[in-house]
Amino acid sequence: MLDIRPVSLIADYFVICSGVNERHLKAIVEEVTKRLDEVGVNPLHTEGIPSSGWVILDYNSVIVHIFAPAERQYYRLERLWSDAKVVVRIQ
Repeated sequence: MLDIRPVSLIADYFVICSGVNERHLKAIVEEVTKRLDEVGVNPLHTEGIPSSGWVILDYNSVIVHIFAPAERQYYRLERLWSDAKVVVRIQ
């Protein structure tokens, strides 16, 4: 998770994660959406589908990026936003 508040106005945090295949990406999207819905938080916008290798869930101040490995390597958001502070890193 990146704290992008000091370097961007579009959101406060980016959550960046990967799934190993389309089914895994779909499961991550469903679980994030389900858990946040349970506490009354719904995405303002979603973009992409698991088969594309990249799904974005926009929760206004938090944007969740869910990547397949090839797309995560291609976009390298951690590198693009390298001025942002890493809040949590789980490997």
